Amino acid sequence: MRIDVLDYYAKQDWQLMKQEADRHPTPFLVVNLNIVKMKYEELLQHFPFSRIYYAVKANPATEVLELLRDLGSCFDIASRYELDRVLSLGIEPERVSYGNTIKKPADIRYFYEKGVRLFATDSEADLRNIAKEAPGARVFCRILTEGSETADWPLSRKFGCHPDMAIDLVLLARELGLQPWGISFHVGSQQRDIGAWDSAIAKVRYIFDYLEGEGLKLSMINMGGGFPANYISKTNEMNVYSEEITRYLEEDFGDDFPEIILEPGRSLVGECGILVSEVVLISQKSSMGVDKWLYLDTGKFNGLIETWDESIKYPLYCEARGEPCEDFIIAGPTCDSQDIMYEYFRNPVPAYIKPGDRIYWLSTGAYTSSYCSVEFNGFPPLPVYFVK
Repeated sequence: MRIDVLDYYAKQDWQLMKQEADRHPTPFLVVNLNIVKMKYEELLQHFPFSRIYYAVKANPATEVLELLRDLGSCFDIASRYELDRVLSLGIEPERVSYGNTIKKPADIRYFYEKGVRLFATDSEADLRNIAKEAPGARVFCRILTEGSETADWPLSRKFGCHPDMAIDLVLLARELGLQPWGISFHVGSQQRDIGAWDSAIAKVRYIFDYLEGEGLKLSMINMGGGFPANYISKTNEMNVYSEEITRYLEEDFGDDFPEIILEPGRSLVGECGILVSEVVLISQKSSMGVDKWLYLDTGKFNGLIETWDESIKYPLYCEARGEPCEDFIIAGPTCDSQDIMYEYFRNPVPAYIKPGDRIYWLSTGAYTSSYCSVEFNGFPPLPVYFVK
């Protein structure tokens, strides 16, 4: 089945991106800033009670950050290098959260000296580092959640702690002179099961109640990201997510629930990008082989790392015309045997595709240019062009 780009983009947005794509040799990424603006406004419309902290790691392009700055967004930062970029654009440190739970004491001090006062944590060692290097700062504790099996890109294993440990850490934060501010969770990136938020919010309610019994009232719930972009697998519309998640909050906290923070990345910038690649070679491994290999000029190390384990299934649009479509094993150009995007999941392309034809990877605005290698096999980072 061929992909229809108009199932993913408004006609005028696709034409704008296609016109820009026609001007450049492959591979590259085209980013439509109009779509970023639309997605941000949509999120605000459906979660008017929330503060949005954009996850900079999803797409740290200056053009994206400037747009979100002007729209009033706050920013979830993972490193001092992201912080430097954000602050260089005139964004106040009060609009920044240091959301990485894995950080050096020197980096905590760096953020604190730059004026940042909101820090994530999930371990005693990190919490003590924060107390030493960022005295009096506000902290929120990240908990483990269920839902990994229904997220295309799970996140709650390396990050977070058990709710009982979170309680101990929040109480310790108070002893250390920090300001216990809230609890955070992340249900997994590209989470299509809305019920994952229900169980996570219930855990947060339990923690809030226990701590109130200890004389400590928390002020904030950070619900992380997880809202999906439009890939091959179907997802609910944002209004369905907002209606259900709002209901979960009201069931557990009533109408007067705490401050809510969202940290969207993929849902804001995923659909704004189209990665344009070119067919380099088509081959078979034996004369009687049934599998054909389609090699492109970009791969896992040039922007498509989220095809690892075939987790993210991007829709592919091909300039080549005609039927029938055929299943190919799709691989990248590097001398690395792991540089295969799709082997078991078959993403049909026209049977008569040939070297030189272009393949457009739709909804590739998130975690593509930011994941690119610097010079693996000598290939340069992915060029990015912006339209609006």
